[in-house]
Amino acid sequence: MTSSMESACLPFSKIPHTTKLFSTFVEDFARVARYYEQPPKMAGVVAAARKIDLAPQVRSGVVDVLREQNKTFGAGADTFRNLDRLANGAAAIVTGQQVGLFTGPAYSLYKAISAVKYAEEVSAKGIDAVPVFWLATEDHDLAEVNHVAWNAGGETGLSQFELPETETESGRRVGEVKLGPGITALVAKAAESLQGGFAEEIGRALRESYTPEETYGSAFGKLMARLMAGRGIIFLDPLDERLHRFSANIYRRALDDADSLRDALMARSKELEHAGFHAQVKVSGGSTLLFYNVDGRREALRSRNGKFYAGHASFTLEELHAAIEKNPEAITPNVLLRPIVQDTLLPTAAYIAGPAEIAYMAQAQVVYQKLLGRMPAILPRASFTILEPLVSRKLTKFGFELGDVLRGRQQLRSRMEQKYLPRALTRRFDAGEKALRRLLKSFRNPLEKLDRTLVDALDSGERKMLHQFIKIKGKAGRAENVRRDVLDRYERLLLDALYPHRELQERSLSPLPWIAGYGPAFLDKLSRLASVEAHQHDVVSL
Repeated sequence: MTSSMESACLPFSKIPHTTKLFSTFVEDFARVARYYEQPPKMAGVVAAARKIDLAPQVRSGVVDVLREQNKTFGAGADTFRNLDRLANGAAAIVTGQQVGLFTGPAYSLYKAISAVKYAEEVSAKGIDAVPVFWLATEDHDLAEVNHVAWNAGGETGLSQFELPETETESGRRVGEVKLGPGITALVAKAAESLQGGFAEEIGRALRESYTPEETYGSAFGKLMARLMAGRGIIFLDPLDERLHRFSANIYRRALDDADSLRDALMARSKELEHAGFHAQVKVSGGSTLLFYNVDGRREALRSRNGKFYAGHASFTLEELHAAIEKNPEAITPNVLLRPIVQDTLLPTAAYIAGPAEIAYMAQAQVVYQKLLGRMPAILPRASFTILEPLVSRKLTKFGFELGDVLRGRQQLRSRMEQKYLPRALTRRFDAGEKALRRLLKSFRNPLEKLDRTLVDALDSGERKMLHQFIKIKGKAGRAENVRRDVLDRYERLLLDALYPHRELQERSLSPLPWIAGYGPAFLDKLSRLASVEAHQHDVVSL
């Protein structure tokens, strides 16, 4: 199938709820440069690549693990060729995301597309680079990944899919949580709702990836490997014990330096806030950068009076060191340490991040400085809003652009009514009725003086005229109500498609219906729009 997809750009400053830190990062980087080590440009990626210092045994050991993992995910030959390049010295262009149900929000896919495209651009500049996608299987907030929504086309509204959380799954790392028998019916419902020339193929990918024995992480990896087939992306699941052993020294140092790291992070938070920005991650007294697995639950590790606490368990520093040596997979990093662990395992030249990640990287920089001594270039991911044909037609009908929809329901509805509901006509009917009554009343006294019987005729005529007038007014009102019902549907259509849950489409909706409708051409188009140097939001018409 060919595609006639078109695109337009929207500056991030025109998008509601864009934080000051992110908009400054993409539009005036010099103002925030001190919080990052490289500019978000090709020159920054090249400079970061030259500072990579990854031990050969770590590189080869990690590649061995990745070969096994990507074989399990069903990756193609292109991925294994990139693993050979990684083993032979290539840099990594890394991104990552939570392992959401059925890909989760569309920006998960956009991150993967960005990693592939940016790696191609970096390689073209003479720095051999491969794309890597870090699966956030160590997260424990199941409520963030067990649901997804999408538009299946038409005016049917959003389709919601959710796999309920059980009490035994609460607090567990999502990469350890099996989907269970409930996934079968949910997959069938999702596959049935897909439409388009590639619907059968995507439905099959869902059924073969999301089975009861898979976890959120393994199912996500298998589906994404299918969707990104032929593009060479490497997927990494950090739960593997061998990867934790390669990271053990970082865990030990994060424990030994817990106080100084916390002090540096709290100072950076104050610095950001004093400059008029925000600290994405709250750091408080007693915070460490680690979690510890206690009875199957991922618990934040905190320090107090020389001891460490996780849930109901307490440890000395020596006990934690021994635990890392014996069972390193029980330790996992928090959001500020995870990038450093990532770059302990990978020769990262650039990390592709969303707005929230770019914000917390401004804090993580102090951890990079203390524990790793190098920091990759931080690049904003490609960002898209997809306009399906029906939605495009409605925007054109009302003379709207995406920005009009993003201003919210109240302003959207007001503009729709101004254009398509004749409220002025209603006011004219009301004024006309009053004017008619006044006009007829003005004849009462003169007629009564002329001939008393003429007053009865006037009253009869007034009743008849007002009856017909009000009858016409009623018909106009019913016509207005019909048009109002139509506007209700159009309003819901536009908001569900473009601003669902009062946030950007890419943050709420799965991309699967678009892939089902347009196949590889859809991904190819987005890839062409993505670029290391392009820092804007693309509006893509299908």
